[in-house]
Amino acid sequence: MTIKDGHFSWERKQEEIQQEAALDGIYVIRSSEPAEDQSADNAVRNYKRLADVEQAFRALKGLELLVRPIHHRVDDRVRAHLFVCLLAYYVQWHLKRLWAPLLFADEHLTEHRADRDPVAQAEATAEVCRKKAIRRSEEGHPLNSFRTLLAALATQCRTTCQFGDGDSAIPISKTTDPNALQNEAFRLLQHKP
Repeated sequence: MTIKDGHFSWERKQEEIQQEAALDGIYVIRSSEPAEDQSADNAVRNYKRLADVEQAFRALKGLELLVRPIHHRVDDRVRAHLFVCLLAYYVQWHLKRLWAPLLFADEHLTEHRADRDPVAQAEATAEVCRKKAIRRSEEGHPLNSFRTLLAALATQCRTTCQFGDGDSAIPISKTTDPNALQNEAFRLLQHKP
């Protein structure tokens, strides 16, 4: 850049621009693991799994688990609350894996991550594209988000009526019959992977 009285000119440093452009999209991942224990591909895969950790923190902080905000000042209560939050996330994680056939989720995500190029942009599998297009499971059940599936399951209820008073009271409980989606969700919970 040249600035003089009544004159201003500039030119681009084309060589530096080309050097920078050659590195666009390239990043370096450094690991403390020895190369014998972890391949370069697996280092990249593990780095990309940080997104799962970030999603877990979003779930803990947001409305998904409904465990916040609670304000504690005593150390034991803080630790207990953290334990309950992590336990809730752990249960949610397992439920999402078991209910994957009923959710807009890749049922074989772990295998697909292991098979694909860790550096290339992830592409939706044919299975996921089919799910999004027809919005139904292979068994014909409507697909849901985790939240909407829980809402559908929440319509199942038990009513208890009590006839009489005191010791002679007779309680009768009746649970509503589950619909097809609820039956499938309960069946998947019985499944041991």
